[in-house]
Amino acid sequence: MKVLKSLNLRGWLLVGTATCGIVLAGVVATFGSSASAGVSLEERKLPMKFGWVACEPNCRGWVSAVGIITADTPKDFDDFARGRQLGGATVVLDSSGGSVNDAITLGRRFRNLGLLTTVGITQQNGGGQSARPAVASEAYCESMCVFLLLAGKKRYVPDAAHVRVHQIWMGDRADDPKAANYSAQDLMIVERDIGRLAKYTFDMGGAGDLLSLALNVPPWEDLHELDAAELKLTNLVTTDLVADVLPHVDVTAPAVAELAPKTQARFGEMPEPAKSTKTAEATVPTGGVATPQK
Repeated sequence: MKVLKSLNLRGWLLVGTATCGIVLAGVVATFGSSASAGVSLEERKLPMKFGWVACEPNCRGWVSAVGIITADTPKDFDDFARGRQLGGATVVLDSSGGSVNDAITLGRRFRNLGLLTTVGITQQNGGGQSARPAVASEAYCESMCVFLLLAGKKRYVPDAAHVRVHQIWMGDRADDPKAANYSAQDLMIVERDIGRLAKYTFDMGGAGDLLSLALNVPPWEDLHELDAAELKLTNLVTTDLVADVLPHVDVTAPAVAELAPKTQARFGEMPEPAKSTKTAEATVPTGGVATPQK
């Protein structure tokens, strides 16, 4: 199904698409049921939505960013941010990736506001006025989600998080990439967006190792999950303290085992098509690729 008319992030500079989980050592919570986790997984396949999670007077609150980055996402964020004092706030990411160029635009918005970033699933606890929201620790951040994570002035990734990277590829040829044909225009779009993403990576303080690790994962292999050493090598993590990004957040819920499959997903599995632009794009939780726009 030709849903995204551009390239998917499965290459040098395109890393991670599923949501990165965040364990807030005494500060982050997790979903207590697989049903809740399943709902979150489906939301990650839809266009990104932003929400403010208030937890006063105990903490400032945070921005919840859930879903795929599309051509509309930067404007949607601008609409969300209008009239809000977001400077220095934390963004909790739960995303399957999305459009390369639009993710770059959004990431620069994050950095201009001095936002902090982490990964996880926001949990609104019931129980009346005394109940406070929390963040689930077992989650995924794949493809361009990783580059939004990189946009934070401070970046925290908990032990339970899954940060995964892969290459750029053409969406309509993702099912059998070795047998497909590719035009000069296809290669031009890929190389152009790799260059844009490389500049962005270095502007955000990321390391070339991040690009190298991603480009080493072809579309016929599973995404590469960064371990703790690689998270530091790539400079995706700038702090080991959850309190540096989410201070005073209570944790009560137990952890969840799995929120996403560890196999490649294709465009046809998306509940809704993401609006495309002439750019490289990443798609649903674990990969797939998009086609260049004619």
